[in-house]
Amino acid sequence: MDFSGKRILVVGLARSGMAAIKALDKRGAQLSACDEKEARTLAPILDELEKLGIKYYAGGYPEVKRQDFDLLVVSPGVPLETAPIRQAREQGIPVIGEVELAYILKPKAVEFLAISGTNGKTTTTSLLHYILAQAGRNALAGGNIGIPLTTLLDSISAGTIVVELSSFQLESSSSFRPYICGLLNITPDHLNRHKTMERYIEAKAKIFAQQKPGDYAVFNYEDSILREMARSCPAQTFFFSSERELMEGAFINNGVITIKRAGIIQEIARIDEVSLRGKHNLENILAATMMASLAGVSPEDIRQALASFPGVRHRMEELGLYDDVLYVNDSKATNPEAVMKALDSFNQPIILIAGGRNKGSSFSQLAGLIKQKVRELVLLGEAREEIKDAVIDAGFRNIHEVEDLQAAVIKAHELARKGEVVLLSPACASWDMFASYEQRGDLFCEMVKSISG
Repeated sequence: MDFSGKRILVVGLARSGMAAIKALDKRGAQLSACDEKEARTLAPILDELEKLGIKYYAGGYPEVKRQDFDLLVVSPGVPLETAPIRQAREQGIPVIGEVELAYILKPKAVEFLAISGTNGKTTTTSLLHYILAQAGRNALAGGNIGIPLTTLLDSISAGTIVVELSSFQLESSSSFRPYICGLLNITPDHLNRHKTMERYIEAKAKIFAQQKPGDYAVFNYEDSILREMARSCPAQTFFFSSERELMEGAFINNGVITIKRAGIIQEIARIDEVSLRGKHNLENILAATMMASLAGVSPEDIRQALASFPGVRHRMEELGLYDDVLYVNDSKATNPEAVMKALDSFNQPIILIAGGRNKGSSFSQLAGLIKQKVRELVLLGEAREEIKDAVIDAGFRNIHEVEDLQAAVIKAHELARKGEVVLLSPACASWDMFASYEQRGDLFCEMVKSISG
């Protein structure tokens, strides 16, 4: 598509919005930009827009009219019910997201391998990218992992981009078509935005909606929602399972990660050779292994990568032993299901730090596991009363409420005994106190270093 001279409004000026602006500016588009945040909050960004000569609206949105705009590009953080997007659709003006824009702009020799799901996306994306890179492939990773896709397009003319996709990014896609995609799991999340599970599932299903019979899609067999979704997938479908042997797909056989495809069995690696901890990571490993195999990576290259993969920041990141207490940064666990998987990764007593902004989740199931696995619970943030009520209902009483993360780390340090685990795994978004889960995790790491000396 030729964007030269096209009148385009970019809605939302966070990372994805600014990346889209720069990509479109290079291609000669007539750009305008807007954000609901006030100008003083956006000062550095607005300075950059002024240098580019781009008209902007801060503290609100312009009225969208057919005679003014040919296209809207929306950032993933902007709900599709927002006024300019609604106005555009009412007038037949196309609306796309930054991921869709990247797909339109990508060189033909670049393939997208895409991963989505409620939990495990970043780990699986990072692992698949690592496998491809270790195998000598020209590969990059981007998307929801924190690197807007449009920023990668000038760095690669042929090869593979592994894309982590959120439901927010998928709901604004229309022609996006990955060669291989993987769906890890579907549990309630972001219901404050999607409103219903049905709408959340519809957004996730867009990852394979445009695939063709020559493409591949990989699903978690142990997720009943995904098994049903796979029935409508137009691509060649494969499953992975951590619970059973499959007729075709990736699974565990006698402690060995195994792939069975077209009657051929390939043994990849023993579980005890793999660097990542926990059953949930075993599912991520199986998904990445199946996708890498479909992409043509050899079993030996996959095995070596699984053994050496260093892990992902802010996801079950082990900071070290201090006074025989293990400190773990799991700031990326922003919903209850992710925390449950983290708790199941340890046999030791746990001091859990949790709380933040609830994304529409129930904490009742998590509360039951907290009663089983957690010795002391340290709560902070907007959702602390909700979590407190849930764990009290479950019969758990060892609760400590604090005002901020610094106080939480100090309290956890005081409570911890030798041989135990201090785990930051919030079950909530960070936005009540922090700009991102990364910022929250970084502060946790700094506090752990300071109290450990």
